Amino acid sequence: MRQPRTLARARLSLVAAARRSQRGVVLFIALIVLVAMTMVGLAVMRASGGSTLLAGNLSFRQNATIAGDLGLEAARAWLTAQGPVTLENNDAASGYYATWDKAFNPVTLPLASWHDPVLATDAAGNKVRYVIHRMCALAGAITLPSAPPNQECVTLADPGKSGSKGGVTYGEKALTGTSQPYYRITARIDGPKNTVSYVQAMMY
Repeated sequence: MRQPRTLARARLSLVAAARRSQRGVVLFIALIVLVAMTMVGLAVMRASGGSTLLAGNLSFRQNATIAGDLGLEAARAWLTAQGPVTLENNDAASGYYATWDKAFNPVTLPLASWHDPVLATDAAGNKVRYVIHRMCALAGAITLPSAPPNQECVTLADPGKSGSKGGVTYGEKALTGTSQPYYRITARIDGPKNTVSYVQAMMY
């Protein structure tokens, strides 16, 4: 009579051991699934955070570019207040140069070479500076006989001329019958989070 009980107890022990081993496997699988879900959640959070950061940076850059109008207007006001003779020579303190400077690169131009106008910081914290280049090869007058030898300028077309030579040219047209040069204004905007934008405009 004792033998069947012993067998029954042994079977119960085996069943209990099997259940315990199954519980261990389930726990292991559950841990793996939990780790995988955590990794997916972190990846989603990181992707959404990156998208938000990118959108914010684009917004800062666009805002800085719009603020460039402040620099263009300040440069225009300075230009219109000067006489023709004054504009024949460089005025580095005002950010004005009487030549087009073929090597000009706004990205590498030292910060000290930019003119910092008064009240050139807007409410968003964008700091605006500008530099002006007269579109001439040399300083000095642009019309003969007082113009320096080999002077070339981008000028308004003479209304009395016609044909292909009557338009605006860049350093190729003889300075006869023209007197109004073009000016290139470059504005640099330093915005929040180290945002830097450049805006250019031509005026005469």
